[in-house]
Amino acid sequence: MARMELKVRAWGWLTRRQASVATRSEEEVIALQRRHVPDNAVLNWVLGSLPTGITKADRTIPGPDADIPVRVYRRPQASQGPRPLVVYFHGGGFVFGGPRLGDWLCGQVASGVGAIVVSVDYRLAPLHRFPAAVEDCYAALAWAAANAAELGAEGPLAVMGESAGGTLSAVTCLLARERGGPAISHQALIYPATDMTAARPAALANAPFLSQQEMTAYRRLYLGPDGDPANPWASPLLAADHAGLPPALIQVAEHDPLREDGIRYAQALRDAGVPVRFTEYVGVPHGFVNFPGLCKSAAQALAEICAEQSAALAAVKGRAANEPAA
Repeated sequence: MARMELKVRAWGWLTRRQASVATRSEEEVIALQRRHVPDNAVLNWVLGSLPTGITKADRTIPGPDADIPVRVYRRPQASQGPRPLVVYFHGGGFVFGGPRLGDWLCGQVASGVGAIVVSVDYRLAPLHRFPAAVEDCYAALAWAAANAAELGAEGPLAVMGESAGGTLSAVTCLLARERGGPAISHQALIYPATDMTAARPAALANAPFLSQQEMTAYRRLYLGPDGDPANPWASPLLAADHAGLPPALIQVAEHDPLREDGIRYAQALRDAGVPVRFTEYVGVPHGFVNFPGLCKSAAQALAEICAEQSAALAAVKGRAANEPAA
């Protein structure tokens, strides 16, 4: 395996000391969720910040049980024509995360792809266990599709997310297929968890940002005592059929215990006839795309995401333009 940079290991050690769920009670986890992510030069460097010229606006939309906060990113319209719509689901083990952690990624997609990006602040466990996050994400996806014109995005629709957000992106694609829409033209899955029943590599049991103990704790907090890890809404790899799902980009990290989840999901999609681009980034851990200041590979992965989305969504627009009028 390629050696991981020392500064990345140091950040992983610091993150684990401050926010690991492995040995915390539910009450302690909920207290951690209430902590405000500070806005300072160090964190802006580590996590990245909004690109120049991109605006963001917070609002709420109707959800299955309560309103859902969303953040909408856009760049000024440089030319005429419909813009694509990308719905983003953040990572954090279904327990942590929020809009701030997606500012760099969503802003770069809004800039590089020219898309309107809707970041979904779905409900978190353990206060809101599975399938609350799934239902929030699907409701937000359906809302975004139904309100695309108001958002200024009348082009095709895509989903993306990292870690837990990658899982939720894959699951919303399954739900959209099962529920008759909305039509999704591309899915970008960044180091997703796709099989909560799988055994993880022993060599990576203490990997930075995601140890075996932490994965077990996240699963317990998310599913609760009665949740089924084999449910395809939790483990999309275990769905009975993957045919008819959107073309996918799947990115994994070499030092990530979830690496095999991405590999296996890519193969399952290919076996079902779904076009897949699969990329493994060497020398980096789980979460590397979220730390562009620390991981040089984050910018490369982001460039690949934008390129794949641009190509997939432009192809859909091109097919639509060439379709004969009814």
